[in-house]
Amino acid sequence: MSELSQARIERYTFTEEPYYLPVGNEIAVFTAAYQNRLPVMLKGPTGCGKTRFVRHMAWRLGRPLITVACHDDLTASDLVGRYLIKGGETVWVDGPLTEAVRHGAICYLDEIVEARKDTTVVIHPLTDDRRMLSIEKLGEVIEAPPEFMLVISYNPGYQSLLKNLKHSTRQRFLAIEFNFLPRELEIEVICHETGIDRQLAGDLVTIAEKIRNLRDKGLEEPASTRLLVYAGHLIASGVDPRAASDVALVGPIADDADMQRAIRELISTVL
Repeated sequence: MSELSQARIERYTFTEEPYYLPVGNEIAVFTAAYQNRLPVMLKGPTGCGKTRFVRHMAWRLGRPLITVACHDDLTASDLVGRYLIKGGETVWVDGPLTEAVRHGAICYLDEIVEARKDTTVVIHPLTDDRRMLSIEKLGEVIEAPPEFMLVISYNPGYQSLLKNLKHSTRQRFLAIEFNFLPRELEIEVICHETGIDRQLAGDLVTIAEKIRNLRDKGLEEPASTRLLVYAGHLIASGVDPRAASDVALVGPIADDADMQRAIRELISTVL
């Protein structure tokens, strides 16, 4: 490995432990998957801790973590690489997936369902016993080292006729299910992340629990732990708890005026 490549990959290596509070056996399962060179899919709603978990596991396993935020315009070239003009010369530049394979990193494709379906096909040969990446433009096939691991995240709440993960893709992965934390653990996370006291953290969780019950009444995405942490940060900075809850838990969750009014009423009953 060249000094330049070594320097680049070190940017993706954690020197400090990302905080993560385990709920069940997810750490043991992920570790066993890594040891057996198996790809993993993290399933769960937005903001419930999937990304934090994979960051923690990258630190625990001592591997660099290269994250790709998937979107509608993500092409296979964006993942694998492309030729670029630099200094009047045409040079090949590896994409994040190729870089992860070459260096034995963990490649995390966040919200894979957002990527174009023809793009996700490129990962298939990396998810079975071949564990290889074909770079057609270079005429090169890279065999993934034992340390390489492919991880995707998937929010079943985004499922629709237009945005769903193909069975030919999802059945190539183990699936670890995530959900919102049990009450006491969610309070502990908010206290740790923001520094507010348990009473206030408990109030935020109570509000979130009430908002999550609105899902049966048309709310598309409930209040995430991430938003509760945002509210906690504002409170820790001196913002009134009700005002902090309003900006963190109303506008980001709902556009409908009636739904926003309902959420504000829930906040006022707790704070």
